[in-house]
This record gives sequence, C-alpha cells and structure tokens, in this order.
Amino acid sequence: MSVTGPLGFVAAGVACGIKAAGQLDLALVATDDGTAVPAAGVFTANRAAAPSVQLSRRHLVATGGRAAAVVLSSGNANAATGARGMHDVEAMCAATAAGLGAMTEEVLVAQTGLIGIPLPVGPLGSGIPVLLDARSGSRQAAADAATAIMTTDTVRKEVLVEGEGFRVGAMAKGAAMLEPSMATMLAVLTTDAQVGDAQVGDTLLGDLLRHSVEGSFNRMTVDGCMSTNDTVLVLASGRSGVAPGAGALAEALGEACQQLAASMAADAEGATKVAHVVVEGAVSDDEAHRAARKVAGSLLVKCSLNGEDPYWGRVVSELGSAGVGFELDRVQVSYGGVAVCRAGVSVEHDAAAVRRHMAGRSITITCGLGIGAGRAAVLTTDLGHGYIDENRGTS
Repeated sequence: MSVTGPLGFVAAGVACGIKAAGQLDLALVATDDGTAVPAAGVFTANRAAAPSVQLSRRHLVATGGRAAAVVLSSGNANAATGARGMHDVEAMCAATAAGLGAMTEEVLVAQTGLIGIPLPVGPLGSGIPVLLDARSGSRQAAADAATAIMTTDTVRKEVLVEGEGFRVGAMAKGAAMLEPSMATMLAVLTTDAQVGDAQVGDTLLGDLLRHSVEGSFNRMTVDGCMSTNDTVLVLASGRSGVAPGAGALAEALGEACQQLAASMAADAEGATKVAHVVVEGAVSDDEAHRAARKVAGSLLVKCSLNGEDPYWGRVVSELGSAGVGFELDRVQVSYGGVAVCRAGVSVEHDAAAVRRHMAGRSITITCGLGIGAGRAAVLTTDLGHGYIDENRGTS
C-alpha cells in the first residue's frame, strides 16, 4: 500500500488507450470526498516545461496551495505540443474535477512519455469517467495507479512511511533522464498528518517538500538529462488527527523521497550497478556536492563501473576538474572502504577485496579531499549496453 495508506485518500489506474499495447496508462490520486486539502509541488527547472507542469503550478497559485486530486497519464509527455497541449491538460483537469465535485483549479496534472507528439484526447475523454468510477482506498487501487504511470520502468515504485500517529504514502515513476533539478520523474505523496493553520502552514509544506526533494531526487543522476515533465506533489488530508512538528513531518517526507530515489536508481535503464559517490573533507557541503556530482556524472567513471574496473585515476581527474577546492597531494579514493589512492598516488591495497566489491550490485566510492569538513553523497549508476539499446531510437 502506498498513496492509499494514509487516511482520506483513494486511487485508481486504468487502461484508456494512450499506450497502444493496452497497458494501464491513466491514474488518479484524490481525497476520498473530493475536498481540497493542503498541497504543494516541486517541478522541473527545464524551460521547455510541459503544459502539465505549467498548469499545475498555476493551479497551486490560484488555490493558495490546495488540491483535491492529481490526474496522471503515461505514454505521452504532451510536451512541445503548443496551445493544443495546454488545452488538453485543461480539459483533463476539468473532466476530473466535474466527476469529483471539485473546482477545476483544485485538480493537478502530471504526464510522462514521448516528447513532441500530440496527446490522443479521445482515449482520455472516455477514460477519465472510467478512472473516476474505479477509485477506491484499496491496496490494489494504489498498485494500479503506480503501474499506470510507468513508462520504461520495470517495477512499480511505492513507499509507505509510518510517522508518530500519521503516515506518508508515495508512488513514483522514473528510469531514465535522471538528472536534477529534479530527477526525471513523476511522484505523488500523500499524508494524513494535520497541516495548516498554526501547526504547519501551506508555505511550510512546500518548504518541507523542497527540502525532501533536495536531499533525495536532487542527489541522483543517471544520464545527465533533465526532463520537461518532472513533477513531485504532496497532498495532506489531516485525517489522522495528528499535527506533527515540522521536523517529524520533514523526516517522514524525506524518508519517502529517499526510498523512491533509491528504487529509481536501481531500476535505471540498462543499469547493472548502483553507486554511492561520497565526497568528504571538502571546503563546504556545497563543494562536496559539486565534486560528488562531477564524479557521478562522468561517462568514463560510469563505464569503469560497468566494467567492474576500480580505475581511480578517472575519479581523481573528475575531482580536479569540478571547480572546487582541491589539492592533489591530499586526495584519497576508496572502493568499498578499501583505499586505492592516498595523497594523490596509488597505494598497496587488498585487490581481491576491491574486486569483490566491484562485482556486487551496489558500489561505494569514497573520495577524501582533506581540506575541510564538507560532505555530500550522490547516487548514480553505471553506463551499459542496455541504456544505449533502449535509447538509440525514439523511446
């Protein structure tokens, strides 16, 4: 159970015909009574943002940060589709709102799939009434919704986090074009925590979501490509009757986002390895993040990961070109806790232990800069033949 785990939410997922093969491709997450509740969103920084992103931003502003539902479709990004694309998402929100008894502005929308292709509106027109009829608070309804937003994902991505008397549920999709800000993805989080008024205001809910995204999805890279449709949304029903402090809610939201980010990296297109690139001893946390991201995004490092080759020279080269404080004779690089480089040069080490670590599914590369207390980590994957096979054509 994920998005229907917190009290007060229903979900659904149906096949409406956007995907030619008949898979589930239309999803809904909504309050069970159609009432708008506190909501917030974080969206792509891409200037070619899809109409779904533009409209959801607009609706959150119009309602002062409240929403009754999110309607999502997969198989077509509806990006770079001009005025028609905006008209189509407006129609999706209007139809969903009418079925829920909500205002159009109280419905948010998210889409994923191929860019530059007009959205097939016929399937949506007939599918939304079916979607609304299918909504329920069951485990299966949540699973159907999470399945319906998948594109090249191979598994559903669902999370349920237990707080002190409240819950956070979440679902997401994402397997490629994973690069901040954010990772290329869609995610919907729900919570039955009480927010608003004197406890956790709508603005703070947005701040908490942004903080959670920054510590999870924005700490991941697969291929360095930023999508047009990235969307993370949260709705808070308040049905638990528990009003947690901002710290408790931030921890639960952060945990949900971190689990989803990890599942995205594990399911990245063509990936055979998931790597944690950790940089310690930087001038600041920000510089540590920049250095870790430079290593994590390096195609040469990614190829070394795929080949299970602990070629630390590539790592040092990326650290030196990251534009952060750097002194070669202070640098240390370790694989799985085994140092292979100290003071900027190769050192004797347990090569068999390193080989065993590199042969595993999860790899940790720790880089010590030795000039400060800054620390950060970035999640990445290897670059293998499967990624190229998946993306050498339109996909």
